[in-house]
Amino acid sequence: MEIVPVPLLSDNYGYLLIDPDNKRAAIVDCSEAAPVLAEVTRRGLRLEAILSTHHHYDHIGGNEEVARAIPGIRVLGSRADLQRVPALTDPLADGEELEVIGRRGRALFIPAHTSGHLAYFFAQDGPDVFTGDTLFAARCGRLFEGSPAQMMQSLAKLAALPDATRVWCGHEYTEKNLRFAHHLEPANADIAAKLARVEAQRKEGRPTVPSTIGEEKRTNPFLRSESAELRRTLHERFPELPNDAVAVFAKTRELKDNF
Repeated sequence: MEIVPVPLLSDNYGYLLIDPDNKRAAIVDCSEAAPVLAEVTRRGLRLEAILSTHHHYDHIGGNEEVARAIPGIRVLGSRADLQRVPALTDPLADGEELEVIGRRGRALFIPAHTSGHLAYFFAQDGPDVFTGDTLFAARCGRLFEGSPAQMMQSLAKLAALPDATRVWCGHEYTEKNLRFAHHLEPANADIAAKLARVEAQRKEGRPTVPSTIGEEKRTNPFLRSESAELRRTLHERFPELPNDAVAVFAKTRELKDNF
């Protein structure tokens, strides 16, 4: 399976999943229709499905227009979002298997950014996971419809995937995220090295996706609430902060909201 990031809106990514032998394609998070349809036409593909991670407009804004342009297209999304994902035809729950372009995958229920958020995991040809706005490179999503503890559970589900799993997230936020991570763990050599690499990629106009699960464990502060350096940084600023993982995570998220 070939995966092609499609820049959408100001900083979103949609992802074309392509079977190059049969010219079949699906799109993950179709925030706007025109660029997706143009890329499909340019590559001579047959678009068969939309996989929506969550209901926010910058991830599903193109669903209805694409569904009108391609009658019969399948739209996959969370069963919890039956009324919030436009044109939804294939509602999925946690752990349910799915098939698009001849590839089998699995839906992972990862709420907190939204209450119905899904990720899509494909072990074949990868492994690959499409995480929407729950797990970014060096960050997690804002807690619009969930709690810190719930987000930690969702992130733990993703972190349990094989370390080699490629992480395809919803936005190009990586450089700023790594600057925040470096602020919390200035002695973390993995963060410093990735920040330097990402700065070079962005100067050249290149995407910073994908990351990997293993890389996120080493560089993402929201997967590193047990880090001694991160905790030391927080407790120097907030001496009364409880020394437990949920409190550390919640304070980290609060700081990122204002960084």
